[in-house]
Amino acid sequence: MIRPIRSTRPVHPIGPARPSRFTRRATLGTLAWLAAAIVCGPALAQSDKPLRILVGYPAGGTADLAARLVGDKIREDLKQTVIVENKPGAGGRLVMDYARAQPADGNTVVLANSAVMTIAPLVYRKLNYDIARDFVPVAPIANFQLALATGGATPARNLKDYIAWLKADPTHAAYASPALGSIPHFFGLMIGKQVGVSMLHVPFNGSAPLMTALVGGQVPASVDTLADLTEMHRAGKIHVLATSGTRRSAALPDVPTFTELGYKDIEGVGRYGVVAPAGTPRAAIDRLNAAITRALASPDLQEKFLKLGLEPQSGSADAFGKTLTSDANRWSPVVKASGFVGD
Repeated sequence: MIRPIRSTRPVHPIGPARPSRFTRRATLGTLAWLAAAIVCGPALAQSDKPLRILVGYPAGGTADLAARLVGDKIREDLKQTVIVENKPGAGGRLVMDYARAQPADGNTVVLANSAVMTIAPLVYRKLNYDIARDFVPVAPIANFQLALATGGATPARNLKDYIAWLKADPTHAAYASPALGSIPHFFGLMIGKQVGVSMLHVPFNGSAPLMTALVGGQVPASVDTLADLTEMHRAGKIHVLATSGTRRSAALPDVPTFTELGYKDIEGVGRYGVVAPAGTPRAAIDRLNAAITRALASPDLQEKFLKLGLEPQSGSADAFGKTLTSDANRWSPVVKASGFVGD
């Protein structure tokens, strides 16, 4: 806060004296300083306000952990308090509706994923936000791979055997996903189309109950984010058969990709990125992008991301916007072919 400077010199008891040349110069300098303060005041005040990173999922999840890891880094860089606020609900869509009405002053951003940036606008007819109209891209954060896994009810331990098992008895061709209208939902349909099997989708309310059913043999297979399957695979309780990236994940280097196994059209990743309310000044976006980019270049942050099953990604705000457009073009035909439409 700018505080007025109080003079300690006594007021002349007789009356105002003629200003000296030094006094006139000082007065002119003070007026110029005050004019600059009036013009720049709002921008200067931004550093006194906390940066709010909104997350549409509960504390402890991958999105929340990613936001806190990035927040810790950029707080040091920006010399600004950073607060992570969790506003879960409606598969992450609730926070987007909330965020679009927040002040576009550069102090409120959303750490969002592909579910709300790409898939929801393609699926839901009554979406309260428009990703292109209500938000501007700030920076990419990370990509995450998807994966196909089998559990205790499935004898297959590799993709070739799994496909043969399905074709021998198509009644086994059911897969679980963490939610209707999610990227895993549509990726499972993509797998079925490419391997020539009609896959039955079994939606769950989140990855935790899905994993319980997969381990217990209530569902033969699941499609989920690799991050949500990694630990159980390492423990030997499930078997991740293939991943969706263009190269193997550092989190599970023993698991091949679909493209590596000959299915070049079974490829796709999800993303985490930062967006801000529309109207946020370009200078604020560039400042945040630079801080996030520097944070993602940190070796310790990269290591923590990889352990979460996230692949750090950085780039300009404009490049991130083009990536989101490309994602929408890629997933649109898959969503349309599914026939699924949300409310």
